[in-house]
Amino acid sequence: MQHQFNNRWKSVVLSLGCWAIIDVAQAQSPDSTKQEITNDEDFSMYDNVGFADEGARRYCSPKIEGLSPAKLISVGYDYQLGYGLGAGKFTNQANRILEPDSARVLNSRGLRLGFNIPVISRTDLVWQMGANYWEQRYSMLDPDGSKLKTDHPLLQTLSENGLRTFGVSTTLFKPLDDTRFLLFQGSADLNGDFSPPGLMPLKYVKYSAALVYGIRPHEKKQWGVGLARTYRVGELNYIPVFLFNWTDPANKWGTEILFPARAHVRYTINPRNMLFGGFELEGQSYRLWRVSNSYSIQGEDLEIRRGEIRLRAMYEFSLKDFVWLSVQAGYRINYRYEVDRLVGGQEIYRAFGLLSDEPYVMENRLGNPLYFNISLNLVSP
Repeated sequence: MQHQFNNRWKSVVLSLGCWAIIDVAQAQSPDSTKQEITNDEDFSMYDNVGFADEGARRYCSPKIEGLSPAKLISVGYDYQLGYGLGAGKFTNQANRILEPDSARVLNSRGLRLGFNIPVISRTDLVWQMGANYWEQRYSMLDPDGSKLKTDHPLLQTLSENGLRTFGVSTTLFKPLDDTRFLLFQGSADLNGDFSPPGLMPLKYVKYSAALVYGIRPHEKKQWGVGLARTYRVGELNYIPVFLFNWTDPANKWGTEILFPARAHVRYTINPRNMLFGGFELEGQSYRLWRVSNSYSIQGEDLEIRRGEIRLRAMYEFSLKDFVWLSVQAGYRINYRYEVDRLVGGQEIYRAFGLLSDEPYVMENRLGNPLYFNISLNLVSP
């Protein structure tokens, strides 16, 4: 019996051994085949193979983290409190002399519309086109508080017609690589005491432009330097410009600067509520066109060189989704409000008084009031 048991045990062990040998052979077979294929493979065929995106060019973005959203459509209203306005002595081309006069401005106010529409938005080029309409209307009285009675052409046209601006603009952002970029801004503006139905001839259009070479070292900072042709101080000037947009690591504090045009410090309460403090230069050269009193100056080739500094605080917040409200209050400081005459159809290039000591045709005085501005805006996502 013991002998039968031993024979059966040997049969079981022998069977298990056979199955183990078969399993090992099967387990080794794929590796052996793989090794054989590997040894026969010619790696030279992969000499010119690279990653699919190895040669792809990377470009920096026009945006930085934390920057206030760009306004695509803006409908606003600007209001300045009362101030004094003194119009200077004027001698017309027929040598007729008009003595100085003055008025009390109860307020000056006007509608402000702005549109910025993306035309091209690619990683290697961003192009926007824009248009704007601004107006400045004046409510005036004589200095003693009675109804304004004056023959002075400047006071008369401001009281009756006010000042307006129609403009178109373009902005190009061209990245050169993943850190460097070029930024171009250009505009063409028709400014004067005209009314919207009766525009002035297009030969009075004023052109402005700026070109900036910039660096974007990371997603929270961009800076650059460039040159601008501008009327922001009322008369034509060529000036250097400095760009500096920055956000701190906590996304709370930042700057939005294109100096000397504007400079603001930004505090972000949250991504939908932002506070700003700083200044902006505003100005243009306005054609005197509609004066029709006994001292008519339509043919005198005169323009108001209007420039002002606005010290201001702003609060911008989202009403719903991409609809934002902007509220600002500040102090408007008069920089220039002189009247100049074109010579041979060309404006006198003064370069801040460095290139010409030719006196202005009319030197005026303007008080400095508080002002308020509110606008409803559709912003970019």
